[in-house]
Amino acid sequence: MKHPIDGIEAFIQIAELGSFNKAAEKLHVTQTGLTRRIQRLEAHVGLKLIDRTTRTVALTSIGREFLPEAQRMVDAVDRSFERLKTMSRFSTGDITIASVPSLMYGRLPRILRSYATRHPNNRVEILDRTSTLVIEAVRRRQAEFGLHVQPPNQQDLHNEILVRDPFVVYCRNDHPLAGRKNIAWADLAGHDLITLGGSSGNRLLMEAQLSRSGIEVKTKFVVEYFSSAIGLASEGLGIAILVQSLVENLRPDLAQIPLVDPIVDRPVSLIRRRGETLTPAAQALCNLIVRELGPL
Repeated sequence: MKHPIDGIEAFIQIAELGSFNKAAEKLHVTQTGLTRRIQRLEAHVGLKLIDRTTRTVALTSIGREFLPEAQRMVDAVDRSFERLKTMSRFSTGDITIASVPSLMYGRLPRILRSYATRHPNNRVEILDRTSTLVIEAVRRRQAEFGLHVQPPNQQDLHNEILVRDPFVVYCRNDHPLAGRKNIAWADLAGHDLITLGGSSGNRLLMEAQLSRSGIEVKTKFVVEYFSSAIGLASEGLGIAILVQSLVENLRPDLAQIPLVDPIVDRPVSLIRRRGETLTPAAQALCNLIVRELGPL
């Protein structure tokens, strides 16, 4: 049998008001209903808590001893409900999300700044990982939702494409390709490339297109992160094929040139567990990302 919280509330009101009639009125129940609550409570604990005659109502010695504990219990329940109401009303709470590092270098920090302004008391933990590990973090409930660049195959996950981010060339301003308005993939032949290694979803898309264009990749450096590729490109060590969203943090010594014939883009998607409700704090951030993470 579960703890009869309604009986505890009835017990406290009877103790404070000294009357079944007044307690019933305050709780908006009949006296019969109030009596049943007390009977269930006493049956639950196996002890008499209230002595009642036709004229008097008094707590037993056990009832007097139990009263402060009952009040603390109800106060704790009330505080818990108020906390839940606050979470719902103001979207408060700590959350964990997962994201591919390229978004942390690009547009996501701006969105997080807006979120922090609206919810200054919320703490956000960000797991910056490859797309494969972002998916795993969401599936294993290490993150409430994730941002990635690979479509998942798992049936238990919901995947929503938010924006398609085209690939561009990043090179130093004095590079032979820097003055062009656009560059065809086939024009990359013979140039030193700075490529992404590991399980990067961007690497897979880039290498697939280079292969379709019949280009033998001439790699000078292989790196794990976008920031490393841009740092090497700024030293004239090759050209990096990255995504357009990095324009927000483009260094002045670098040129950004669209890649065409064909235009290739990566889908940026939001992933979450299918059929599960996000916490109010996570839902507020999710809504903000869906609304603001769009084309440049």
